[in-house]
Amino acid sequence: MSKLDMSRHKSDLPHGTLDLVILRTLDTMGALHGYNIARRIEQAAGGAMRLSQGAIYPALIRLEQQGWIRATWGVSETNRKVKIYALTRTGVRQLRDQIASWEHSTALVARFLGAKA
Repeated sequence: MSKLDMSRHKSDLPHGTLDLVILRTLDTMGALHGYNIARRIEQAAGGAMRLSQGAIYPALIRLEQQGWIRATWGVSETNRKVKIYALTRTGVRQLRDQIASWEHSTALVARFLGAKA
């Protein structure tokens, strides 16, 4: 294994995809608190990634500031006060735009990877 391979962590995501994954998770699952969002993403990834609080909460704050999600206070399954995050209408539109952009980008890269010189 090369140095480059060894430096990669299983939690690495291409730049900008965490927002897309969070938006998609809220679209699919409905309103969730931050811990459950992170665990659901890990579950959907089949254990191929691990999200820390240092990754998920800054992303949630950023998405809330952009108006793509909203947060309200609620109570968790363990009776703790938590912020519950939900997708906004603007977030639904943003999710559609990001999915289209992702599909376009991956199709473009796939063309190059499939091309024979």
